[in-house]
Amino acid sequence: SGLKDDKDLKFLLKGSQLLKVKSSSWRKERFYKLQEDCKTIWQESKKILRSPESQIFSIEDIRDVRSGHKTEGMEKYAKDIPEYRCFSIIFKDQRKNLDLIASSEDDANHWISGLAKIIAHSNSMNQKQKLQHWIHTCLRKADKNKDNKMSLKELKDFLKEVNIEVDDYHAKKIFQHCDKSKTEALEDDEIEEFYKILTERKEIDKIFQKYSDAEGFMSCQNLVRFLYETQQEEDAVVAAPALIQRYEPNERAKRGNAMTKDGFLMYLLSDDGNIFNSSHRKVYQDMTQPLSHYLVSSSHNTYLMEDQLTGPSSTEAYIRALTKGCRCVELDCWDGPNSEPVIYHGYTLTSKILFSDVIKAIKNYAFKTSPYPVIISLENHCSVDQQKVMAQHMTTILQDMLLVAPVDGNKSQFPSPEVSKATV
Repeated sequence: SGLKDDKDLKFLLKGSQLLKVKSSSWRKERFYKLQEDCKTIWQESKKILRSPESQIFSIEDIRDVRSGHKTEGMEKYAKDIPEYRCFSIIFKDQRKNLDLIASSEDDANHWISGLAKIIAHSNSMNQKQKLQHWIHTCLRKADKNKDNKMSLKELKDFLKEVNIEVDDYHAKKIFQHCDKSKTEALEDDEIEEFYKILTERKEIDKIFQKYSDAEGFMSCQNLVRFLYETQQEEDAVVAAPALIQRYEPNERAKRGNAMTKDGFLMYLLSDDGNIFNSSHRKVYQDMTQPLSHYLVSSSHNTYLMEDQLTGPSSTEAYIRALTKGCRCVELDCWDGPNSEPVIYHGYTLTSKILFSDVIKAIKNYAFKTSPYPVIISLENHCSVDQQKVMAQHMTTILQDMLLVAPVDGNKSQFPSPEVSKATV
């Protein structure tokens, strides 16, 4: 790929030593390297008997890469290290953040920029590329013995892992059909064919047959008919030729201004074929009404990372909620030691976090995803003295962000989301 010529990518492909941070007493040097596929990261492990696949994680699993002390772990355990050498990898699932320290600012920048470029490239892939990427990820996860082939047992294990229910007889039948090389293992095109058979959509075949000719091509005129009759697209005459050029993988069909079933499926799975109106990805509603006229995306017990009885409380939970677009977060506030209020689930064994740390996290992440105001829902169990400390933290940390008086002196109604953008 052209990405491999990029200086940041070259650095990642070569790999580098990074300090992995887990606690104030656990900082260990580990080697990290981007694999040649530009889709996975290999991480060195000193653990005995650690399986090879546990040393690899997919770029697809990364939700965010943050520079500096932008996670709870970095804030607590790496304050002695300059921010320009620090970065964190945040995963999409419940995996713990990977907090890392580079040996220099340049090394940190290579990792941060390089990962951002690969993630952006992955997000911009078309349907054909996504299929190929899925096949690669599928093979990597299923291929326990790392021989780049997939046995029937590996295949069945993987299907269970991704919640695809297929009985053993049916799986074996498809496997044998796809095993053209008769090697008792699938590779490359055989895996792709297995995927296609497994995910066959008979209802789509039926629609395609209705609008295609005997040779298996849907003409531009018939695509226009489909867009009018089934999709109810108003600009079908203009849209049809553009859709063929955009989604048809078969060059012969494309030159003939027609669509094959593969191209048709790619179109249906794309944004153009989505029932969701893509123009609505941005806020399109009237945002000038009083706040009380809207439903607000809210989070309950925001501070909890896991269960409500013994799980950890974390500022990371607030960061995740806010970056997903949540506009109302909950803070259960209790008297803490050293006159510092804490947040936790009262009368349980959940861990405690400082009120001030949560307010800092809200300040830093409230408006990364959405410019509209954030509501802090305070469940206040604090004494008057610690309530004063809470008020002080909110005013000193949030400063001008904190909305403390009616907007434009209007006391009779709430301000609108539009006029109260970037306020708390």
